[in-house]
Parts: sequence; structure tokens; C-alpha cells
Amino acid sequence: MRQYDAIFIGAGQAGPFLAARMAENGLKVALIERKFLGGTCVNAGCMPTKTLVASARAAYVARRTDDFGVKIGGEVSVDMSVVRKRAQTVTMDARKGLIDWLGGLENLSIIYGHARFVAADTVVVNGSELTAPRIFINVGARPVIPTFPGIEDVDYLTSTSILEMDTLPRHLAVIGGSYIGLEFAQMYRRFGSEVTVIERGARLAPREDEDISSAIRDIFAGEGIAVHTGVSEISFSRKGEDILLNADGMSRDVSHVLVATGRRPNTDDLGLETAGVETDARGYIQVNDRLETNVPGIWALGDCNGRGAFTHTSYNDFEIVAANLLDADDRKVSSRVPAYALYIDPPAWTGRDDRKGSPRDGTKRRCVQPHHVQGRPRKGTQRNAGIHEGCGGCRHQGNPGSHDSWY
Repeated sequence: MRQYDAIFIGAGQAGPFLAARMAENGLKVALIERKFLGGTCVNAGCMPTKTLVASARAAYVARRTDDFGVKIGGEVSVDMSVVRKRAQTVTMDARKGLIDWLGGLENLSIIYGHARFVAADTVVVNGSELTAPRIFINVGARPVIPTFPGIEDVDYLTSTSILEMDTLPRHLAVIGGSYIGLEFAQMYRRFGSEVTVIERGARLAPREDEDISSAIRDIFAGEGIAVHTGVSEISFSRKGEDILLNADGMSRDVSHVLVATGRRPNTDDLGLETAGVETDARGYIQVNDRLETNVPGIWALGDCNGRGAFTHTSYNDFEIVAANLLDADDRKVSSRVPAYALYIDPPAWTGRDDRKGSPRDGTKRRCVQPHHVQGRPRKGTQRNAGIHEGCGGCRHQGNPGSHDSWY
């Protein structure tokens, strides 16, 4: 049995940085990763998808150069193999940077394999047992695939597998009208695909304010994206080389289907029950304000604890635990100001929710940056006249009578 001062299961956007801090403080650390360093952000999220968003934006602007008095000549086309290679290069460069950095730390060992608890202080990986008084879980999440009738009979895509596409879909059906689905819907429409969005809720981005949902729908309509909300019955079947999508009696022949209906934590195969670690009904590891589980000596960081599904919240988890364990500084999750972005174009960046009684409702209101989409396209405004963008507007909120705003 190999002994360490700390073991990290998963190498997302929290664990590696805390592991590095501990190693630099002279502690013997094991960092276990079953696949790639960097987690979702580097390998299947922020970095590759935002690279694709940038390529899609370039195609969108190139098709509208006449509006700016710029003449290109000829039809704008997109080479998806080059687009994909560009995104892969960004991912590989970031992954290599992590490998070089973490691999060069004297007290840190990178171990590739699947870890499973065999006791509260011991895990087994690649047939070997490792033990430590402190174990940190940073295993992330994966796409959820609902049991739609016929879904197993078709070759559907997820937010991970779609990154491997090097051809342009003729018609992409996006199942799910929330953050991930909306990002890919607009992206592929700008690449040149016909796109249809199917959302079971009453409106797009149902966690947002109604005016935001309406603005997004208007933006999508302006770009030729078909949107269907309030859909209760969804099914699929093969139709030759295509897929027949049925949604509340509406049928569409599509070439590709992206299922973007949420994510679930990667906690079901870690042996948490053996260690006695508690999870909720959805599999998220239960933690307190300092990200400690119910088992002393075990922490949960990042997406798997259900306290934030973003790179910046995961990194903040590292900061909170590092402050408490290494810096004698009392930091808590409850002190975190929630903020996130919706990466359509124009992007929305928001902090608090306007709806009373909502999970994010609070008496303290925070700034919402000018990119926050709000309102209908306004012809004749200075912004519209200057850059020909279809949506403007800004909401700024703070405590009455104070200078409280967050950037």
C-alpha cells in the first residue's frame, strides 16, 4: 500500500491547483485521473467550445460584410475539418501545459486510472491501494440522456461527441433549449446547418427571466433557427440515412440530433457507499460550507458537489479549501457571489435572478453587464446604426443607496 499526505480523484479545475499548492508545501500528493487532465473545461467544455463559437462568429460576420461596406466576393464557406483541428489544438496545448506543469512538481505523482474507495482513507487504482488522511474528489459531470422512445436506435450526439464532428450537418436538431443547447444551436446555424431547437419547458433558458428568454428567441428567429417550446412528447426513428424526429405530432427529417438536456455527476462508480460519503438523489456529493463531506478527511470539489457547474466556481472551490487548510483563512461557499454567462451572441452575463422566490433571488442585487441581452431589436438606435447588431440593452442593479456592484 502506497501512503500519501493527500489523494486527489479527478483533475478538473479545482483538484490540480490544490494538489500543486500542497506539493509545493512539501506534502506528498497523488493526482489520479482516469482520462485527461483539465476536466470538462479543457477537454469538452469552455476551451474547445469557445474556439468553435469564435469560428462560427467569423463565418457570421463574413457573410454580412456588405452591411459594413466591405466587399469580399464569392460565397462564404466553412471547412469543418479545419474548424475542428483549431479547437483540438487549443485543447491539446492546454492539456500539455498541465502535464508539463504538474509533472514537473517534485512531490506530486500523476496516476492515470480509475479510482474507487475501499475504505474512507483508501482507494484502489490499477490494482494498487493508495491511502491518505485527506482525499479530494473532483470528478466532474457528464451529459444526461433521457429515455426518449427510439433514442437508442439513432446515432445521437452529446456536447462531448459533437466536438469530434468534422463535417457540417444538413439539419441539426437540438434537444434542450438551455445553456449548452443554445450555444451549439447558434454555432451550427452560423456554420451553415439548418437548426431546430426542441425544448420541453414553456420557454428557452427557463431558469432566466422571461424577458431574457424572449430576447433569445427573437435573436434565434432573426438567424433562421426554428424553435419549438412546451413540447411534451419526443421520439426518434431511423429513416434511411436520416433521423425522423417526432415532437408533439410534428415530424422533421434531420441528419443529426444533439441531446443537451442536462448533466449528471460522475459519482456512481467511485465506491462512495463504501467510504460512507453521502450523495443526494441525483448523485451530487453533499458538502458543507467548507466543501467537506459528511466523512472527516474527504472533500468534494467542482461540478460533483452540486454547488456550481462552472469553471470559475470549481476554481473558487480550490480557493476556499486552500484558504481553510493552508492559509488559516476562513472562507465559505455561502460567501460566493454567483455569476455566469450564456454564450450566445450577444452573450448574457448575469448574477442574481429577478424572480421573487427563485433559487437565485436575493435582496442584494448585482451588476448585469452591458452584454446582457434584454429587449427587442431596436432599429434606429445608435448602436444598431453603428454596428448593425440586432439586440441592445443593459440592466444594472445594486443595493439602493449604495455603490455595490460586481465586476
